[in-house]
Amino acid sequence: MTDLLADWYPWVKALHVVSVIAWMAGLFYLPRLFVYHVEVVERGSATDSLFQTMERRLLRAIMNPSMATTWVFGLALVMTPGIVDWSSVWPWTKAVAVLGMTWFHHWLGLRRKDFMPGTNRLTGRQYRMMNEVPTLLMLLIVFSVIVKW
Repeated sequence: MTDLLADWYPWVKALHVVSVIAWMAGLFYLPRLFVYHVEVVERGSATDSLFQTMERRLLRAIMNPSMATTWVFGLALVMTPGIVDWSSVWPWTKAVAVLGMTWFHHWLGLRRKDFMPGTNRLTGRQYRMMNEVPTLLMLLIVFSVIVKW
């Protein structure tokens, strides 16, 4: 199994990067949709229904599959012999940031469900602030992996 992972390492790494890009696009875009949904859209309107459809499809068709494939390919990379030095700090900071990113993903999914019955309590400003979370986590992940502190 380890020989197979080593042989396929460049492909797995490429698929991991593609998955991360798709996931990050959704993590950046969904909170922005929530900002406009809260600030512009009247509850129960046709536009409300349209926003809910866009948010649901983004989460289910793009974000959920890309998060799953990010995890699958990432774990395959971690299991490839000689790739991760667990005595270093960087794999642990990356792991914490990836867990934070996964938590944020699920938090967004719960917020999406708040729009369905009209129970959303957050403001556009609050969603704008939360929109910075994936950026901070991304910076921690990229610097951890590239700089390997």
